[in-house]
Amino acid sequence: MYDHRKLGRELSLFDTDPLIGAGLPYWLPDGAIVRHSLEEYIRTVERRAGYQHVYSPALGKRELYEISGHWAHYNDDMYPPMDVGGEQVVLRPSLCPHHAVIYRSRSHSYRELPLRMAELGAMYRSELSGVLGGLTRVRCIQLNDAHIFCTLEQVADEATAALALIGSAYRAMGITNVRYRLSLPGASGKYVAVPEMWQRASKILSEVLDRSGVPYEAAEGEAAFYGPKIDIQVSDHAGRESTLSTVQVDFHQPEQFDLYYIGADGGKHRPVMVHRSIIGSVERAVAHLIELHGGAFPAWLAPVQVVVLPVSDAQESDAVQLLDHCLRAGLRAQVVTAEAGNLGARVRETRLAPYQFILGSAEASNGDVAIRLRDGRRLHALAAGDAIARIRALIQANDTRLWAD
Repeated sequence: MYDHRKLGRELSLFDTDPLIGAGLPYWLPDGAIVRHSLEEYIRTVERRAGYQHVYSPALGKRELYEISGHWAHYNDDMYPPMDVGGEQVVLRPSLCPHHAVIYRSRSHSYRELPLRMAELGAMYRSELSGVLGGLTRVRCIQLNDAHIFCTLEQVADEATAALALIGSAYRAMGITNVRYRLSLPGASGKYVAVPEMWQRASKILSEVLDRSGVPYEAAEGEAAFYGPKIDIQVSDHAGRESTLSTVQVDFHQPEQFDLYYIGADGGKHRPVMVHRSIIGSVERAVAHLIELHGGAFPAWLAPVQVVVLPVSDAQESDAVQLLDHCLRAGLRAQVVTAEAGNLGARVRETRLAPYQFILGSAEASNGDVAIRLRDGRRLHALAAGDAIARIRALIQANDTRLWAD
């Protein structure tokens, strides 16, 4: 397997600098394309699934996290408060308290539920220097987070649907080797002490896993402080396991923030919060994708999707026109001219691009392209417009195949 830290720097995807600080990587242009493509995919599938997107600030008053329980149960992973204008303000360790406040800012009817609220937002964890590494353990995290406010009767269906979204995203990203874990509380005092709440939430999630038909293991001591969760586990190049995606059932925070909806009977009722993250942190997801694919990302994620290779200087102007056609079709493309070396050398240098368009004199005169796929297959010459349309269709469908025969 590949080490994402080494490969990420070799491919100019991300880097770090002591002046910025440990655990605070910055994204270079090609890495930013991968990240942006992943974020746009997530936003798109969430919109299709009925999620409403919000933005919330990365800071909050200390009181916010005292109410949520983070200050009492999660303080060791939080940054110390900052005194601002006579108030203590904290970099948030999680988005859920903000979403709870957004929910309670308006009155809600049972007819609105389930209300699915999503955000790709920054949060901060006070990680020790010894555990920081590349993109997998960082101090500023861009989290693909969502909270579903629903009735008790809707919880199982919403959690099941969240697992299905995760499975669909993994197929689009080419992720197959995962392990499901039911994360339960342990004997320590870091968990909210309401036994009946834990029993009810754990029963729901175990039934969801059984209904989904995936093998799983239960692990005590791995739950969030407010509730049990389904964790989807992946391994890195060294065999270290980490959580990529999660589904959680939370009865605690709706109680803490006094959340309610108006039921059919006209009375106030307490909703349940389902926490759900399709890809977890963008940083960890990209780290896993780098190691999984060795930089040869699925075409929809690739920084450069099409490389146009004119055989000689005589085809350079035709290559520029073909490049313009690709760009107007929404493909990420570039021309590598004969000035950069002979054709064989240029093919090797751009081997991570999913598609290479070889443009010789015959292709240029006929308006065709000879296509070389990243896996080494060479296709018959096609009309340039047809080739671009077929590639565009695969990319728009987030299809991991390089070619649809």
